[in-house]
Amino acid sequence: MATAALSAALRAPAPEHPNTLESLAELTKALGDGLRLQILRLLKNESFGVLELCRILGIRQPALSHHLKILATNNLVSTRREGNSIFYRRAFLIDEDPHRDIKDIVFEHIDTLPIAAGSLKKIRQIQLERSQLSLNFFNKNAGKFREKQGLIVEHADYAGALHDFIDGLGLPPKTAVLEVGPGEGQLLVELANKFKNLTAVDNSREMLDKSRQAIADNGFTEVNFLLGDTNVARNKNIGSDLIILNMVLHHISSPAKTFKDSAALLNPEGILLIVDLSTHDQDWARESCGDLWLGFDEGDLDHWANKAELVTGQSTYLGFRNGFQIQIRVFKKVAHGT
Repeated sequence: MATAALSAALRAPAPEHPNTLESLAELTKALGDGLRLQILRLLKNESFGVLELCRILGIRQPALSHHLKILATNNLVSTRREGNSIFYRRAFLIDEDPHRDIKDIVFEHIDTLPIAAGSLKKIRQIQLERSQLSLNFFNKNAGKFREKQGLIVEHADYAGALHDFIDGLGLPPKTAVLEVGPGEGQLLVELANKFKNLTAVDNSREMLDKSRQAIADNGFTEVNFLLGDTNVARNKNIGSDLIILNMVLHHISSPAKTFKDSAALLNPEGILLIVDLSTHDQDWARESCGDLWLGFDEGDLDHWANKAELVTGQSTYLGFRNGFQIQIRVFKKVAHGT
């Protein structure tokens, strides 16, 4: 099916575009290599650094860099700088690309192919290492979390806009709400004033205890607490109407998987609310704040949501004097048949 579609796409008249034949020839050369196709398969839902890809594929950096350059030249992969490292992801395809149909078909086809067991094992190890770095930071700095987070932005700086956003969703008090990574419980306490069915999940026992204490200090007794992450919540079948990740996603080793877990946890018409930093270049946030990612492009979140079959909804962006920008994004799980 995909082969026939590819043949049709190759036979179809190309739109007027300078050097279309030359660029098509270069594209077919770029796609005519098994290793490069393997790289594109690995980047379906994830972004990896050069050294991480070297580990997964078992090749040396100069050879990998050569292949990545060819893929980048043909707009098959995109790059983003994370401090001193360059991370690669699949390029977002645009309508203006004269070869978009071909790329769509190739991506669709290679995504049906399995990833080698050895590569999957290495990917899981890389994700585990990322997660452990974040967990070690929070276990070490649980008593200073608010102070360190305040180096970037205080919760109070955007809480008003966030609650306006939440109120605008028009959700009733009985709404089942899951907050992932509640930290010291500031937002959790505010949510407890709005909703009666509230669950908090955190993979740091120390941070979860702080949230539990904040809830108790404010007189709430019906909040459920779960030690773990979205995968643990998924295994426990915690259905939710609203899932909130408030300044958490940049601490998570695999944002793409978190989107998929969240989609599985959401009830039909449920909402995933992401509050996080836009892309920035402040590398000091890694060591000082335990950040694994230096914010996210709007397109990154849209891409992961699309792969998780979530529909992009409203968004708002808040800029701060220190140069950071926060994005508040809504993604919705559409009921089948609608």
